[in-house]
Amino acid sequence: MIEMLKEGVEWFNGIVWGWPMIILLLGTHVFMTFRTGVIQKYIFKGIKLSVSKDPDAEGDVSQFGALTTALASTIGTGNIIGVGTAVVLGGPGAVFWCWLTGVFGIATKYAEALLSVKYRVKTEDGRMQGGPMYVLEYGLKNKNLGKALAILFAAFGTVATIGTGCATQVNAIAVVCRENFHVPSWIVGLVLAAAVGSVIFGGIKKIANVCERLVPFMAAFYVLGCVIILGMNSGYLWESLVLIVKLAFTPGAAAGGLVGSGIMIAMRYGIARGLFSNESGMGTAPIAAAAAQTRNPVRQALVSSTGTFWDTVIVCLMTGLVLVSTIIKNPAVDISNIADGGVLTTLAFQQIPILGPVILVVGIISFAFSTIIGWYYYGERCIEYLGGKKAISVYRILYVAVAVIAPVISLNFMWLITDTLNALMAIPNLIAVLLLSSVVVSETKKYMNNLDAKDDREIPVVKL
Repeated sequence: MIEMLKEGVEWFNGIVWGWPMIILLLGTHVFMTFRTGVIQKYIFKGIKLSVSKDPDAEGDVSQFGALTTALASTIGTGNIIGVGTAVVLGGPGAVFWCWLTGVFGIATKYAEALLSVKYRVKTEDGRMQGGPMYVLEYGLKNKNLGKALAILFAAFGTVATIGTGCATQVNAIAVVCRENFHVPSWIVGLVLAAAVGSVIFGGIKKIANVCERLVPFMAAFYVLGCVIILGMNSGYLWESLVLIVKLAFTPGAAAGGLVGSGIMIAMRYGIARGLFSNESGMGTAPIAAAAAQTRNPVRQALVSSTGTFWDTVIVCLMTGLVLVSTIIKNPAVDISNIADGGVLTTLAFQQIPILGPVILVVGIISFAFSTIIGWYYYGERCIEYLGGKKAISVYRILYVAVAVIAPVISLNFMWLITDTLNALMAIPNLIAVLLLSSVVVSETKKYMNNLDAKDDREIPVVKL
């Protein structure tokens, strides 16, 4: 029965991640890049804004709090295990497509965040709500289409947060703890359930507070490990870069069982892992952006766009170079005999005496835990949109329950489900971004040269 289910998911996954999805996702990234006048050129302005405060503006958390909440869910196991899985399944060329997805994806992240702030609403008890479901409902001229797509996004989002945000991450932590510390998986599940519950029951402010402290530490810790390995492999970096670009477009073979399977396979796994890693186009990060204290949509959109820059353009590229250079340096590492991306990453970090495995273990655990709490917030907003405030309690209990049972689920099977749900979430969100691209352009022209101006729109109050 399980095998039949797995085969069914693989079949459907192949459909949703075929050429149409690749064209839609990457095409939107490229289209929005030129539609916004190459918004990537303002990335350093966004970085500066991300560490500034706008306390007089409406919102639930600071701009930095909203960014780190989004980064908590994007800088996760997708950067560690996900990139390794992309290399194992799609060859080194997948790293190129993952990175390129991030570079162009900055524009889509900017656009979806801008729209989310533009069309955000306020609940009767004063909480900010936003995200693709509100953009679709209030932004599209065809209200019936907008409402239908909004419901689809919220439904996919609710289910995806259980798989992408909780089950996959808990499973990854359980594997690490079992293999490195011999801790039984069921104990890991119980401890994580208690830790997650203590955070998520505190709402967005508690989640943001935890993320503001955890995300900078975990990112710096992991990047330090990557820098050390890249220094050790410095003689192989140029060869690695050339190989990554070459195998992104053509079949071929290299040391350590490295194989390029052609452009389609490399694009399929590279773009899928890129989306899972930076979430540009998926519509999740804008949910956090909508809660930010910001004077106008463009300010927070610039801040949100930096998330993709840090996550994929920097961290994923470093991980890819670490993996490929390690394989070239050590011909005995044959990825044709490796079925799990996590194993490949582990082999790479074992090059650092004593501290290597520690850096990797701490990185995976902290990355995965932050993703769990960040994605919970997305799911809470989706379920509240569908079922009102009363549905939140049920969702919280379900989320914690999944954390308990997730350690015994097959990780490879969960990656398949995750890829499928990510694509299904992305479709209605990308439709909104494309149909409302003129709004993105007009808002950008209105505020880009006057970022201190206050939004003259009165935020509507809704009953949920």
